[in-house]
Amino acid sequence: MSARLDALREADVVVIGAGAAGLSAALGLGGRRVDLLAKGPLARSGNSPWAQGGVAGAVGPGDSPALHAADTLAVAGEIADPLAVARLTGDGPARLAELVALGASFDRDASGAFDLAREAAHSRARVLHARDATGAEVVRALKQALPGRSGLAVFESALALELVTDAGRVAGVLARHADGALVLHRARGVVLATGGLGRVFARTTNPPEATGDGLALAWRAGARLADVEMVQFHPTALDAGADPMPLLTEALRGAGATLVDERGQRLLEAAGPRAELLARDVVARALWAALASGRRAFLDAREAVGDAFPQRFPTVFEACREHGLDPRREPIPVAPAAHYHMGGVATDLDGHTSLAGLWAVGEVACTGVHGANRLASNSLLEALVFGARAARSVSDALPHLRRGVGGVSPRTLAAAGLDDDAVPDLQARLRRLMWEKAGLVRSGEGLGQALAELATLDPAARAPETRSLLTAARLVATAALARTESRGAHFRSDHPLPDPAWRRRILLTPAAGAIGLSSEPLANPAGAGAEASA
Repeated sequence: MSARLDALREADVVVIGAGAAGLSAALGLGGRRVDLLAKGPLARSGNSPWAQGGVAGAVGPGDSPALHAADTLAVAGEIADPLAVARLTGDGPARLAELVALGASFDRDASGAFDLAREAAHSRARVLHARDATGAEVVRALKQALPGRSGLAVFESALALELVTDAGRVAGVLARHADGALVLHRARGVVLATGGLGRVFARTTNPPEATGDGLALAWRAGARLADVEMVQFHPTALDAGADPMPLLTEALRGAGATLVDERGQRLLEAAGPRAELLARDVVARALWAALASGRRAFLDAREAVGDAFPQRFPTVFEACREHGLDPRREPIPVAPAAHYHMGGVATDLDGHTSLAGLWAVGEVACTGVHGANRLASNSLLEALVFGARAARSVSDALPHLRRGVGGVSPRTLAAAGLDDDAVPDLQARLRRLMWEKAGLVRSGEGLGQALAELATLDPAARAPETRSLLTAARLVATAALARTESRGAHFRSDHPLPDPAWRRRILLTPAAGAIGLSSEPLANPAGAGAEASA
């Protein structure tokens, strides 16, 4: 491919990412010209369609947003933003009602009420589900509403390569379209909704699209990041040699499935009868310790689910059958895997970032709602709540934002045609390194080694997704090295206890040739960009 632009498009807003957060934002921008860029096939790529367990919301009897907020804060390692959590849980029921009005079909009981499930660390049964394919149902309902949205242009299999800036503000995005054309989408506002970075790690439940693109795009454009070291590792991924590792939804443990070793003895017996529903970081590290000691780990759902598996958990059942397992008759081998990024581009409660003209929502964003550990099934809710809030914010700001010009860097143009598939060994080396040195259990020595080796990969990491993976890996390892304690999902074997001095969030800021790092309490982590965009 020649290093040149093939086309220029003008829009009011570009939304990068078409999962639950991106679709929510696009739908909320009624009356605007919106270009929606989906990295893969619409509603079939990214993390959202893979979400199994459900979406949490205080919609049942005896529940309330305040109780939901209390549960969210209880597992967040004391660094979640209470205001963000209150917004998430307070707005949640209304967003769920809107989703149902769009046609989303959640499981109901015999009376017609939502069949609410209880998952790890929830004090109430408040998780709505569509069997074990909730994310796919949420995205289906949102996608179904797109044809009625005027001014929307959807581009599938479009890879965002660079945020274009003009005089310190974001003015559009360069994307490589499905036919290989390089298209500059110029706009007054850009919404990042690109999802997470699970593919940074060798063992992950995330699909191939989760290469940290949005985090890298924002960082290279000069945006601030927060909580980047906070990566959630799901305890129960199917340990059968697949990449990605199929997720075994937490709803299985909510239904009574237990974690056992190869002899059938409960791995968490000492923690009590409901230990399987402890916070994810606690269960994941318990499994890690068992595996490190030479034991094997299995999820035994024979008694809890048994012959009802195909009806109650069809996604899990099919995944097991594909690997020659019958969960009705045998325990399922499991191991922890990278699952969700709590950190991301620092935003306020309306999605503003530190850069004028740039908003971020969903997993790529960091509002502070998850802190050091995400409460189960809060991710889809976050996408719905903050996707809608950002859409309103963008609509309000657009009349005050001029249309920029901006240019594309020669390096990006030169690398735009490079094929990531041509460097699988480099990616595999990076992913193994991050799993071993910056994964579920970390140490200062290992993180230092990771950063040193990542530096040697820089000259070869020119293709777009490989470059994003390397950028994301460096950022995670840098922040993890700085946090000399253990808190939530971040565990340092050389600092195994929480340190009250670290009861704060880490903020990363691009600096000349380096990474600027601070750890002040963040009342507004988005910084000046929020004011400039409002």
